Amino acid sequence: MEEIQTATEVVNNIESAKNLAAAIAMGFGAIGPGIGIGLLVAKALEAIGRNPEAAPKIQTIMILGIAFTEAIAIYALVIALIVKFV
Repeated sequence: MEEIQTATEVVNNIESAKNLAAAIAMGFGAIGPGIGIGLLVAKALEAIGRNPEAAPKIQTIMILGIAFTEAIAIYALVIALIVKFV
C-alpha cells in the first residue's frame, strides 16, 4: 500500500535535495581549481628554479593565472548558492 506524504515531508525532501545538490556543485567546482592552482604553482616554481632571473615576471603571471583559476571556484559557489536558495 502506498503511503501519502504530507506537505511538510515533501518540502523537507526538496530542501534535502537542494542541500545535496549545492554540496555536490561546490565539491566538484572546487576540485578543478584546486588541481589547476597546484599545477600552476608547481610549474612556476620549476621555471623559477631553472631561471631565477625571470622570477618577478613568472610570479606576476602565476598570480594572474591563480586569480583566473580561482574565479572558476567562485562561479561554482554562485551556482551552489542559487541552487540552495532559489
